[in-house]
Amino acid sequence: MATRIERDSMGELEVAEQALYAAQTQRAINNFPVSGRPMPEPFIRALLLAKKAAAQANARLDLLDATMGAAIGEAVDHLLAQDNLMQHFPVDVFQTGSGTSSNMNANEVLATLASRNSGETISPNDHVNYGQSSNDIIPSTIHISAALELNERVLPALAYLSDAIKAKAETVKDQVKTGRTHLMDAMPVRLDQSLLSWASQIDQNIEALKNTQPMLQSLAQGGTAVGTGINAHPEFAENFNQQLTELTGLRFTPAANLFTHIGTQDVAVSVSGQLKMTAVSLMKIANDLRWMNSGPLAGLSEIELEALQPGSSIMPGKVNPVIPEATAMVAAQVMGNDTTITVAGQSGNFELNVMLPLVARNLLESMTLIGNVSRLLADKAIATFTVNESSLKQALSRNPILVTALNPIIGYLKAAEIAKLAYKEGRPVIDVAVENTDLSREELERLLDPAKLTLGGL
Repeated sequence: MATRIERDSMGELEVAEQALYAAQTQRAINNFPVSGRPMPEPFIRALLLAKKAAAQANARLDLLDATMGAAIGEAVDHLLAQDNLMQHFPVDVFQTGSGTSSNMNANEVLATLASRNSGETISPNDHVNYGQSSNDIIPSTIHISAALELNERVLPALAYLSDAIKAKAETVKDQVKTGRTHLMDAMPVRLDQSLLSWASQIDQNIEALKNTQPMLQSLAQGGTAVGTGINAHPEFAENFNQQLTELTGLRFTPAANLFTHIGTQDVAVSVSGQLKMTAVSLMKIANDLRWMNSGPLAGLSEIELEALQPGSSIMPGKVNPVIPEATAMVAAQVMGNDTTITVAGQSGNFELNVMLPLVARNLLESMTLIGNVSRLLADKAIATFTVNESSLKQALSRNPILVTALNPIIGYLKAAEIAKLAYKEGRPVIDVAVENTDLSREELERLLDPAKLTLGGL
């Protein structure tokens, strides 16, 4: 491979001839052959937008030549339009805890492109990184990337899932099924009541995530190395946020306390916690679907999920609930990511958190996974399942727990006696109740009507 010699404050280094990055990026490539996983693309895109906003802010404040500022902005636009953007950003997630290597990677790539396009010598440190430190640009980029993903991917996907559940609920509102508590037969519920419970879970998650948006959209930028704002213009933070707001369409503001946003990752921990709550909801919905679909002969067989692929390499004809299973795995991964982010959040030692790349990687992965699987769950499980009405009716007719409705009339102990006898003899509870109470069959049919029992009351 053809190489060229690049220099930084530590000396000379060979770099691939065609690479847009320079010595500091190459040192990081050499130093951190850990996972083979670069920083997430949404993070890199947000970092580039932040560099453009910084260049525009510095040019507005007459701290950076207007031509240089424009050249840096054009370099960002050029990169963001590329399908192969990530080839220029190979630094491993497991790098220096401040993310300095990724910051310099962006600085070097932009300096190379901006210099070529403008005909001027544009420095990675003195120009592209002007008024910034890795210690404020990387925490800011975590917030920017997460805010954009939340707004553009996660919230729309969850709203889509909620709408799909509500639409399906409307089509099954006349179907009554055996309710279950402790996985055991309980009083009947309508199928739409079960589904609308799921939709309410998702809606609660949407509101909780929306509540984190103002925190996510407050940024550390302008705090530079430790929060004091050294080497940044007093008006830089405000100008930076104004430029970023124009570039993204989201309203970003300077943090009320820059020290807090540099020294901690409390906001990311909070957002991750809300994503974990969403994962818990998705796991519940996925498992309910799996149980209801179980069978088709030896399980509950209340619904039939869409057949998407063969379920076994050895058992012909077997079909599995693959979308709920994928959803459950996503939920497990998001829960694990949250644990990692929680531990990383505790690494805010004095004036800087030193697990920033890990926080960024796990937070953005959780958002990507939840956003993607929510739409799959909506389209390939919720919207397409069919109801096995005969299974629902058969289970209801044999459910002795219906006798609960007779408690106010015959008392708990007498009702329990009837239920146990119905279980023992495998007979419909109404037949046993006719023989063991003074109530007529007509009255019992009215009292034990499963559809009426889903309405509550006496």
